[in-house]
This record gives sequence, C-alpha cells and structure tokens, in this order.
Amino acid sequence: MAMRQTPLTCSGHTRPVVDLAFSGITPYGYFLISACKDGKPMLRQGDTGDWIGTFLGHKGAVWGATLNTDATKAATAAADFTAKVWDAVSGDEVLTLAHKHIVKTVSFTQDSNCLLTGGNDKLLRIYDLSNPEAAPQEIAGHTSAIKKALWCNDDKQILSAAEDKTIRLWDRSSMEEVKTLSFDTSVSSMEYMSDGEILVITYGKTIAFYNALSLELIKTVEAPAPINSASLHPEKDFFVAGGDDFKLYKFDYSTKEELESYKGHFGPVHCVRFSPDGELYASGSEDGTLRLWQTAVGKTYGLWKCVLPGSKSRCRLLHKGRILFYLVRICTVSPVCIYKAEN
Repeated sequence: MAMRQTPLTCSGHTRPVVDLAFSGITPYGYFLISACKDGKPMLRQGDTGDWIGTFLGHKGAVWGATLNTDATKAATAAADFTAKVWDAVSGDEVLTLAHKHIVKTVSFTQDSNCLLTGGNDKLLRIYDLSNPEAAPQEIAGHTSAIKKALWCNDDKQILSAAEDKTIRLWDRSSMEEVKTLSFDTSVSSMEYMSDGEILVITYGKTIAFYNALSLELIKTVEAPAPINSASLHPEKDFFVAGGDDFKLYKFDYSTKEELESYKGHFGPVHCVRFSPDGELYASGSEDGTLRLWQTAVGKTYGLWKCVLPGSKSRCRLLHKGRILFYLVRICTVSPVCIYKAEN
C-alpha cells in the first residue's frame, strides 16, 4: 500500500509567501529562508521547518530572499526600495542598500563578497559587500521590471528574467549581453543548477529546461495548470512544480511522466524548491504558509518517523522548550508514518 504524503506545515507568516531559498549543507544542517508580503522574512531549520528567527527592519513587502552557502549571511529584496544584508546567525542587519524602486531579487556570489539585485527600475546592480560605500556596478538592457537574477558559470555570468518576456545572459567582466531568450508570456520563475549547468524556467503551463551556458533548449513539459515555480531534484531524477490550482506536481525528468500530485495549500503555490540533499522540497503559497514535502514518502527523515504497526499511537517529548506530540497514521499493511504536530 502506498504511503500518503503528509506535509509539515510551517506557520508564522500573515500574508502570501512569495519566495524561498535553502542554504547549502553546513555542520549544523541546512537552513530555509522565506520571503513574504508581510515584510518579515523568516529563517527556519531546513529539515524540520522549526522557526529560528525573523529578520525585522523592512517597511514593505519582501519579494525575494536568499542565504549564502554556509548560512552565515542572508539577503532580502523589498517593496520599501531597499535590499538588506543580514547576519544570519545573530539576525542583525548588516547593510541597507537603497534603490530607486521596488527590489524583487537578490543573489550572493559563491564567496559571499558580492550581491546581485534587480527590480522594478529594470537595472541589475552588483554590490561589493567588502566596500559597501562604493557605487554598485549597473547593467541596463531589460525594458520592464526584473523578476529574478542569478549568478551562473562560477559567477562569471548572470541570468536575469523580466516582465519584458525575456531571459538574458550577461557577461560579468564586460557587462554585456551574451544572449536573449524571448517568450510569448512573462516568465514566472527561474532556477539555476550549477551541477550540469541546467536552467529551469516556468511560463504559463510550461516547465522548460535549458543549458545555462548556451541557453539551448533541452526539453519542455506541459503541466495541467498554470505553473508559478518548478525545481529539479539534485540528482535530476525528477522535478516538482506548483501553480494556480493549489497543487504540487512531481514529474519524471527523463520520461516527462507525471508521477504524483498533492493538494495541501489553500491558495496558489508561488514558490517551490528542493532541499540541498534532495530529501524534501518546500513550497510557499498565497495562504501564508510554507509546507515541507517528503521526496520519498514514508522514509524516516527529519520529523518524519517510521515505526512498525502496533507501536503506541502517541508519545510526548520536550523539544527546544516546547511540548510536542506525534500523531500516528495507522496503516494495516505498510509501516506507520508519524508526523509532528505542535501542542
């Protein structure tokens, strides 16, 4: 008997969650940051969803958020015309970078020394974080608001997606445009995978995969509903996508076959990302929640525990100063999966 997918729900935000990002794997695990229209980005333990802290300081909706690889720094992009850099360990604000319009996207270089931003003023900006007083480098070319900007090719190039229905590849040293992809509709999301140089793009009901260096098309997959975000598993076996019909879809990357679909959110799914170890994926929604979904349903991982039938249906424990209890889903054939809930 197949296990039922039961996601962990992460509450705390009061408005739609519009962006999320994982750190790399650190000696303390990995971490998850979420951007929300409530203006209060949150940091969580990546494998459990446990809240760690909230970054306070923005005075408008936060549209983008990211962590550096070792989760020591965070960056956020907001409607208050600023991007901010934070100490992700202490939660302290390190820098405020003023812009001329709403900022939508932020991205660290691999060494965390530079920050890339983009937004409604149509410009890409590169800030030297070791010299924050210096004027940023600016790259112009898009004719509408920039929605997403990412470093690629070992930080030698930049990928940007905008409301002008294009994705553009830029050379960092020359600041010149290398190539442009044009679409019939605006791109809703963009994910870059350095392992294999794969670019994952969504627009309309289409999920498209491109070579990130040449921008040559690899394949496209059509989903049952308009898709807002997609993420490819680190091992490239499958990918997940979410969109306007509140569902999460899982597809086989090789065959393009739809493997599963789950409905857990109570609003459109705005963002979805795989964890760095590929054991789970996180989704953020219009309903103001994040949800963590198991890649392999029924596997013991994080707060998901597998026990044999006949074990006690409930147990109690003290976890980080809070009383938690486990809820057991009884299954007569397969092992029982236990899921954490807060008491």
